[in-house]
Amino acid sequence: MTTIITNKKKSVAVNPLKQSPPLGAALAFLGLKGIVPLFHGSQGCTAFAKVLLVRHFREAIPLATTAMTEVSTILGGEENIEQAILTLVEKAGPDMIGLLTTGLTETRGDDMDGILKSIRKRHPELDSLPIIFASTPDYKGALQDGFAAAVESIVSTDYGTPVETLPKTSQQQVTILAGSLLGPGDVEEIKEIVEAFGLKPLVIPDLSGSIDGHLDDDYNSKTPGGTSLEQLQQLERSLFTIAIGESMGPAAEILQQRFGTNYKILPSLAGLGAIDKFLWLLAQIANYNNDGDWQFNPKIPQKYLRQRRQLQDAILDTHFYLGGKKVSLALEPDLLYQTSCLLQEMGAEIQAAVTTTKSPVLEKLGIDQVTIGDLEDLEDLAVGSDLIITNSQAKPLAEKLNIPLYRMGYPIYDRLGNGSRCLVGYRGTMQFLFDLGNIFIDLGH
Repeated sequence: MTTIITNKKKSVAVNPLKQSPPLGAALAFLGLKGIVPLFHGSQGCTAFAKVLLVRHFREAIPLATTAMTEVSTILGGEENIEQAILTLVEKAGPDMIGLLTTGLTETRGDDMDGILKSIRKRHPELDSLPIIFASTPDYKGALQDGFAAAVESIVSTDYGTPVETLPKTSQQQVTILAGSLLGPGDVEEIKEIVEAFGLKPLVIPDLSGSIDGHLDDDYNSKTPGGTSLEQLQQLERSLFTIAIGESMGPAAEILQQRFGTNYKILPSLAGLGAIDKFLWLLAQIANYNNDGDWQFNPKIPQKYLRQRRQLQDAILDTHFYLGGKKVSLALEPDLLYQTSCLLQEMGAEIQAAVTTTKSPVLEKLGIDQVTIGDLEDLEDLAVGSDLIITNSQAKPLAEKLNIPLYRMGYPIYDRLGNGSRCLVGYRGTMQFLFDLGNIFIDLGH
């Protein structure tokens, strides 16, 4: 079992690794169509998140703030929340609003449920507007925690009676809870795989439709794509829930409690075995019916049988360069698990693993220890490594240690294509292995 180490002697983060829970919640909300994430806090809290997301995706990111000041913080934020919601409705006309808290307002202790009930009572015109609330104090957890909290709020919210505006289809619907380890390109690949089995994916949140890097005809003051309100109203019709990432487990349980939908948690979608499990599960779902004489007759699309063989060949080609290499990682827990498992399958040694927050998945890493810490901890532990995998903030660290850096996680601000990058599925795993193999070829290893 992996030992989890927290450096209690450090009272501050010397070189921060983790991003805040409000940022994670905002990222999750951006996967819903026609939404505006609303930060209940100071303008600086929102500006910081907006700058990071804009630099990472190189896209316009719609975020709003309740603009709390010293006076409103003392007297209470109800008036600011009310004014912000009314202004958004007037200026942006959102289908939904994603309301999230920050350290400032959580410390003050605003009664958010009471405030929202009071606002709706005064403004009955807001009755049809879903306001999805997530409690995300900056001082508790990291990006993954905020992302998971937002997804739990999304699946807990009542969106009203379904309106039959979606096209009729005979396809069986499957809910995909896409964890924070998945980028827009990863989500797009997953949707394509699910559809190849004749299933209809309902992805929450669907970042592939909103921040995947595409040009629209007009400027959008709200998200241009993602999971729509109409789709959220169809949640109860899903045959099964697949939670990708250990942090999506609580949200899957909520769906089971609300609608009786069975679920399975897949902690990884990279590597031959992990992808095989995903496709096998989809084959079972696609062939399921309520007939008592039902027999399992798996059918895997030919496209993925070929991709599997291609990945097998890629593993043979790259294992010469990856086997025995010492790799140091600093990632969010779910992404750390997926990446470390794949590297170990390739014969690489995990010299150091640093993460941002506690998670049950850390105990399953299959390494001696993982440190909950910052990039200073990574610098101390990574000496002698052949490769460092973390975000762009570690570039000075990697240059100082003279170790190559492979960028992963948030933020990546010195590389293009983060909105379309895919590192899951057979195709994405191949790309990841080739990327690392090419790094070592350049180094002459």
